[in-house]
Amino acid sequence: MLGRAWLSLPVVDGPAPLGLSRRECDLLDPDSVAGVIGDDTRLVINCAAYTDVDGAERNEAAATAVNGTAVGELAVRCREAGATLVHYSTDYVFDGAATEPYRVDQPRRPLNAYGLSKALGEELIEASGVDHLIVRTSWLYAAHGSNFVRTIARLCQERDELRVVADQRGRPTSALTLADATRRLLESGARGVRHVCDSGECTWRELAGAVASRLNPSCIVHPCTTAEFPRPARRPAYSVLDLSLTEREIGPLPAWRDALERILNEINETAGEPA
Repeated sequence: MLGRAWLSLPVVDGPAPLGLSRRECDLLDPDSVAGVIGDDTRLVINCAAYTDVDGAERNEAAATAVNGTAVGELAVRCREAGATLVHYSTDYVFDGAATEPYRVDQPRRPLNAYGLSKALGEELIEASGVDHLIVRTSWLYAAHGSNFVRTIARLCQERDELRVVADQRGRPTSALTLADATRRLLESGARGVRHVCDSGECTWRELAGAVASRLNPSCIVHPCTTAEFPRPARRPAYSVLDLSLTEREIGPLPAWRDALERILNEINETAGEPA
């Protein structure tokens, strides 16, 4: 989702970004990474990750290898080449016990294996000495790929009723918002950790309700609790990320309902095309 969003951005100055598939650059293969990051490379944007949150509970070693160890090795290679590394992380590095948005400098306390693997990646980047920008985000979706919004867009047109968790609160993020805001952060000279999401906050049930009301208003989205919908990985109940530092540097981020409308329009326009 995110790599495709980056490649869709208009090129303003400089060369167009080069998008590499896993076959072309396998993060688990140091030789593969070294082969594509030459000494003339100036910017590396890592959009790859192990993102199966529940799968990470069953295969923590794989999640740690992709989101942690390999990221550390990528950071070292970027430092050797003199390149800046942009890396994406997650709200799941926090424990969800807060009652107000998480600042960029608050301690990492992940609840699950996925969060632990992403926290390790952040720590290894910081320890490597590479010039870097770590961008934390949450609830990422796009008009393509596997994500919550596309799943609800399909289900609400197949069913009359849905049940969606209503006791987890966060910020949805369009991949288009994330790519564009990251580019503007780079242009502003931002380094360290930043948070990028669409503005506002909601529950998963509220997000699903917004999708259903747009695509099939007759579909009723009922609230349920996390306990009623058990999953292998614990989820933070509250994972709203503080956007104030980012917005001071690049201006207001889009409201989540506005960003969602744009993506739903794109989903409608591309209905029937391959994901």
